[in-house]
Amino acid sequence: MQNNLPSFLDYTIIIIYLLSITIIGVLSGGKQRSVKDYFLGAEIVPWWAVCFAIVAAETSTLTFISIPGLAYLTNLNFLQLTFGYLLGRVLVALIFLPAYFKGELSTAYAFLEGRFGHKTRSFASIVFMFTRTAADGVRLFATAIPLKLMLNIDYPLAILIIGTVALIYTFFGGVRGIIWVDVIQFMIYIGGAAISIIILIDLIPGDFKYVFSNETLVKKLSIINSGWQNGFSGFFSQSYTLLAGLIGGAFLSMASHGTDQLIVQRLLATKQLKSAQKAIIGSGIIIILQFAIFLFVGILLYAYYGQLTMKSDEIFPYFIINVIPNGLKGLIIAGLFAAALSTLAGSISSLSSATVLDILVPYFQKFKEEKKKLFASRVVTFFWAVLLILVAFLFLESSKAVVEIALSIASFTYGGLLGTFLLGIINKRAKQEDALAGFTAGIFLMITVIVLKLTAWTWYTLIGVLTTITIGSLLASLERK
Repeated sequence: MQNNLPSFLDYTIIIIYLLSITIIGVLSGGKQRSVKDYFLGAEIVPWWAVCFAIVAAETSTLTFISIPGLAYLTNLNFLQLTFGYLLGRVLVALIFLPAYFKGELSTAYAFLEGRFGHKTRSFASIVFMFTRTAADGVRLFATAIPLKLMLNIDYPLAILIIGTVALIYTFFGGVRGIIWVDVIQFMIYIGGAAISIIILIDLIPGDFKYVFSNETLVKKLSIINSGWQNGFSGFFSQSYTLLAGLIGGAFLSMASHGTDQLIVQRLLATKQLKSAQKAIIGSGIIIILQFAIFLFVGILLYAYYGQLTMKSDEIFPYFIINVIPNGLKGLIIAGLFAAALSTLAGSISSLSSATVLDILVPYFQKFKEEKKKLFASRVVTFFWAVLLILVAFLFLESSKAVVEIALSIASFTYGGLLGTFLLGIINKRAKQEDALAGFTAGIFLMITVIVLKLTAWTWYTLIGVLTTITIGSLLASLERK
């Protein structure tokens, strides 16, 4: 098959898109006079905008290309995980957000300072920085893979384009600019997926009814998997079962949306508890629909191509390059950019806010003045953008296995992070030393579980949470005696 590279029209659409979101991000950010304006928004951001921005922030290029590839390779069992995502967000709304909105919190980790002390806040913030840098550096690299194929450019150039655009509107627009751009980018990448579905339905033999009448495709439409077919040990080795999806997805979502500064920063921008609760729960409903759309793209790709020999992650980009008409191809490539930029810009801003508010301001007296804090915030924003680009460069010669290892970092640190937050909420006896010991134990146990491959990744966060709470509570009870 011929490699149908983008036309002049496609390139024009992509360039207009990149310039437009950069300008919108800068203008919608307004004028920031303080560090709170820069990281939390000078004005109240509507809950519905934050809702869409949350979904856009957690949707990377990996989601755009990997989820269709997963459904192409297997079935719709992944959707069970999204039910757990919604459950976890409901728990965040009921347990975490009321605690966050009781005081003047600037980051997710400010809660830990109020509950345990400075050391716990700093340790949690540093763990967040490490995991976010590693995971999103890899996501930035992964974005370069389809963009290299689609735009016929080198990997470093693709990485620099995305990194530079995200830096510009993050640097000047602050978190408010990021949120409004994310709303637009959500619409663009969902639109790209919808266009792909319409084209695929038109191309597959027998039209839409073929998907529901072909025996092989009907099996691939399976959503629920009990997981008990291979006994007890087989159950915990499967990633996508109903129980693993509900429990594992709930704990993963509680960690990522209740303790990760990338998401909490957006929730705090609403300025009101009720608005933040509506935003987080609404994002859970949208994420189910979004993953259903991406998974259905994968089913239709199988109906169109049948069994191909290429890697599953390459199939959707291959379809975009060779089948999508010129013009529409540009819109879908813009969707890929949108998925990448929304995550990257959010990462830069959240890393910067954690650095300034959790590390620089508490420990360095010269950053107490508002103008110096704002100046430092912009400098740190530039620093993290450059560092993420450099981390992405490190993976230029990496294999897929290395990418998967890097992406798993978030899984084993989330357990310790969420466990520390829950320890502070449910155990009033626990002190800073107990929290730090539990946090560290949770991380080290997860390293052991992952290296030895003792269970499926969907159970990682739960194991880390239980370890952290158990160790922390045990030490607290021993001190009391």
